[in-house]
Amino acid sequence: MRSSNRNWLTLGGAASVLTSCGSDRAVAPPLPRPATPITAPAVADEPVKIGEPYNVGGKTYVPADPVNYDEVGYASWYGEEAIGKPTANGEDFMPSAISGAHKTLPLPSYVEVTALNSGRTILVRLNDRGPFSNDKLIDLSHGAAEQLGITGDGAAAVRVRRVNPPEQEKALLRAYHRAPARIETPQPLLKVLRGRLAEAPASPPPQPQAARPVVQTLPAVSSRSRPGASFDTSTPPIPKPAPKAMAPAKPAPAKPVSGGYVVQVAALSSQSRAEALARQIGAHAVAAGPVWRVRYGPYPSQAAAQAGVKAAEAKGFANVRVMANDAR
Repeated sequence: MRSSNRNWLTLGGAASVLTSCGSDRAVAPPLPRPATPITAPAVADEPVKIGEPYNVGGKTYVPADPVNYDEVGYASWYGEEAIGKPTANGEDFMPSAISGAHKTLPLPSYVEVTALNSGRTILVRLNDRGPFSNDKLIDLSHGAAEQLGITGDGAAAVRVRRVNPPEQEKALLRAYHRAPARIETPQPLLKVLRGRLAEAPASPPPQPQAARPVVQTLPAVSSRSRPGASFDTSTPPIPKPAPKAMAPAKPAPAKPVSGGYVVQVAALSSQSRAEALARQIGAHAVAAGPVWRVRYGPYPSQAAAQAGVKAAEAKGFANVRVMANDAR
């Protein structure tokens, strides 16, 4: 087929030359339209960081550099709660970027993520560590989840395959744009991938997820003044849930009163995600305009609010804010 196309092009070119012979001046063929320029990338792919083994929640993760990584599992996503906070490789998190978090792949890496319910496949740039939940394979930014079509409250079954895309597509993702979507995965292959997911030894069905504390529960990244340095393994592990035999923690008040001080852990756009996180860490969720704030308190003074700071740190949240309680 390729050679026949060239023959037709040759015949067409010859006919064009013969036609132009009768005129005083041959008409030059139109010049190809220049490609749309890509703006300078906002972030860089160098240096690539792998890092040393690290421990979160009593489990050790060993970063590696597999060339042929291809796994199936469940994907969750995170967004507004981490705006402007640093990812594990030192970049500022942007919810609209097509990015993701993985426990062990190098940072950055590029992966194709396929939704096993629809076959839709997109290109994602990994720049963060997580999700630290045994039933999750990858955490996607809100922009990536939106492009993939999985922005519900639960987890979605996916395939994650490491790839080396063209430089132009890498540049698009580095500049916080979307790369073109891949051809949808055909149904026969989706059937095989779903079978792999069902056979996995630790593949529980998707469950509603709480908002992911992106940076606070991650191994801290070494200073930007030391490019390529390994991840710091000094981050305290997330405590395991208390045994059933222990007395339950004192429940937070259902209706927080105004006045005093509170310790704010996160601000989310989803009420269900905020309430799920509040239940998980023993705090409460408060509506504040278009967002829902997850808080400890109120406390009568800033000194008393340090108890909330310690409670947040025990749950894996660092650098939380003590602020005046504006609940109504």
